[in-house]
Amino acid sequence: MSPEGRKLAMVPALNEEESVGTVVEELRREAPDFDVLVVDDGSTDATATRARAAGAAVISHPFNLGIGGAVQSGYRYAFLRGYDVAIQVDGDGQHDPSQIGTLEQELERSGADLVWGSRYLEEAGYHVPRLRRAGRIIFARIVSAITREAITDPTSGFRIANRRGIELFARDYPHDYPEVEAILMAHSHDLEISEVPVTMRRRETGRSSINMLNAGYYMVRVLLAILVGLFRRRPIPPPGDDWLAASPSGALEGAPR
Repeated sequence: MSPEGRKLAMVPALNEEESVGTVVEELRREAPDFDVLVVDDGSTDATATRARAAGAAVISHPFNLGIGGAVQSGYRYAFLRGYDVAIQVDGDGQHDPSQIGTLEQELERSGADLVWGSRYLEEAGYHVPRLRRAGRIIFARIVSAITREAITDPTSGFRIANRRGIELFARDYPHDYPEVEAILMAHSHDLEISEVPVTMRRRETGRSSINMLNAGYYMVRVLLAILVGLFRRRPIPPPGDDWLAASPSGALEGAPR
């Protein structure tokens, strides 16, 4: 599907009051054809208030569901509201909204259903701790072997999907450290995938949920998720099925446009 229809920028955020307003303002300036939705995942600070003040629609979870739950809320919103394209942009300011056009162009050029930005396709001086770098290399090799695609950055959260991708992820999305498993989900459902080089900025505020203390745990959890995902059957409902409209999504039905 050509990215010419309704477009949504989804911003999952947890306690990002210092950065979320700037992210929303950048999105509105750099990608004015995208509506902006902030999914406030149980924040205890002013994340929701500052997102609304900057001009975003906001869904607020009553408690923290984790990044996967927040992203799936965004996809459900996109599906129910009839969006044709949805892009995920982190609320901490690492993803550069000026590069959304690069992902859009690849979505159209390649005919892919899911495209993500890679920090490693081109040398851009992006540095990560040694253990996380090793994990990224391991995941990249595993995912490349399974999908038979040359994948360099399966942990990137800067990604864009067309209507097919929106429908799949609205229905089912991995919750714990979901980026790698989501690519494998798309592949297992015969969606086309692609990555494109981007540069990412360093986090200006807050703290990553993955640090040296839990990086090993993260790697084990993702590897287990990959293993389970290989044997987990996730059928797609037939066209026209009203599965999502009938699901418990009252909070999304009442969310602002």
